[in-house]
Amino acid sequence: MTTIDQQNSEFRIERDSMGELPIPNSAYYGIQTVRAIENFPISGIKPLPTYVDACVIIKKATALTNSELSCIPADIARAIVQAADEVLSGKMRDQFVVDIYQAGAGTSHHMNINEVLSNRALEILGDRKGNYQRVSPNDHVNYGQSTNDVIPTAIRIGGLLALAHTLYPALEEAIASLNNKAIEFQDIVKSGRTHLQDAVPVRLGESFRAWAQILIEHQNRLKLAAEDLTKLGLGGSAAGTGLNTHPQYSDRVAQILSELLSHSLKPAPHLMAAMQSMAPFVNVSGALRNLAQDCVKISHDLRLMDSGPKTGLKEIQLPPVQPGSSIMPGKYNPVMAEMTSMVCFQVMGYDNAIAFAAQAGQLELNVMMPLIAYNLIHSIEILGNTINALTKRCIQGITANSDRCLAYAEGSLALVTALNTHIGYLNAAAVAKESLETGKSLRQIVLERGLMSAEELAKVLNLEQMSAMPTSNP
Repeated sequence: MTTIDQQNSEFRIERDSMGELPIPNSAYYGIQTVRAIENFPISGIKPLPTYVDACVIIKKATALTNSELSCIPADIARAIVQAADEVLSGKMRDQFVVDIYQAGAGTSHHMNINEVLSNRALEILGDRKGNYQRVSPNDHVNYGQSTNDVIPTAIRIGGLLALAHTLYPALEEAIASLNNKAIEFQDIVKSGRTHLQDAVPVRLGESFRAWAQILIEHQNRLKLAAEDLTKLGLGGSAAGTGLNTHPQYSDRVAQILSELLSHSLKPAPHLMAAMQSMAPFVNVSGALRNLAQDCVKISHDLRLMDSGPKTGLKEIQLPPVQPGSSIMPGKYNPVMAEMTSMVCFQVMGYDNAIAFAAQAGQLELNVMMPLIAYNLIHSIEILGNTINALTKRCIQGITANSDRCLAYAEGSLALVTALNTHIGYLNAAAVAKESLETGKSLRQIVLERGLMSAEELAKVLNLEQMSAMPTSNP
């Protein structure tokens, strides 16, 4: 290849084991990133910012560790750390360009990270980009590491970051908002429904309190599953044996990462196992799927209860946030609930793909990690963003149509259930059948048949008492 004068050109020449390529002088990435760009023009989807953060935090921690252990020169380590801090502050974010569908295990993305930090470190040291004899992406930024232990560690850290910054706060606010609505609507009685048919009366407030409790339990499941993410395989190097790493490296790098992330992290009990098995990610993804399924249920309930306004239930009013039709004036749709279901379906699909990818590893490596990394972190973030939007743009603005709720509750044939222990199931069924056929009220029929006195009937068919939740003993 013709040599390019790098002082006067827009390009520099970089070399790897396969040969030479011209690299734009403005680029902080290098030759292996360019090869990946050429090889994988697949989706146009670039790595998630949280995933980049996770990888860069690892590189910062490893540089600090390797400097402390005298494995790389201190001045080079300081330059790598400064470069990492610059990326974490938001600089050079356009330099992470490898498609998410790429080389197995994530080598292309990993080298993209190494090259950007190496080239920026060279600038910090007063040198030129591409002079890898001074600061090497492989020999310095990647000292004692391998794609095979860095990427599963980055998935763990990316998952923890996404949970802490996005999903956990969203769940906390959703739970608080649902409980606030539970208090606001506690005295409103509505008809319960099972099989989409009339059922015994319930309190509208308890419906919201139940949803809050469902989210609390999902939050607990997620936190339990996320404990798996705190055990790191970093230090296993290529195959889990720790080849080319300092004996103290895995313990020390876990300590430094714990300090950087304010999270308790530790080396996995068996580094090879931590690098091979994708089970922690499947576990967290399964908890996300479980949460998504109940979020779909809640969003569908909201849509049903708001259906109408004239021909549906219309027990509640979801806040209108945008016009609902391009042709029907005055129409408002439950768009926040609809969006929630769509995102949840995507999370369920991602979970399925993660399960397939997790079982597709062979021997000492799972080469499907790029798919797992994107799907898991993206699932956490879009689910967190969705719950946050649903809370702020829908749940917090819900109002109740108390008169309509009461009318449905008083007109429900399921009130006859309360009569079972007083007149027997068969008599109660006959009363319900006659009411449906004649349009007479349950009270009228019971009195006409002489099954109960008016005083007894008034006590038994007390809606407030029927819909009250049992008090549990502490």
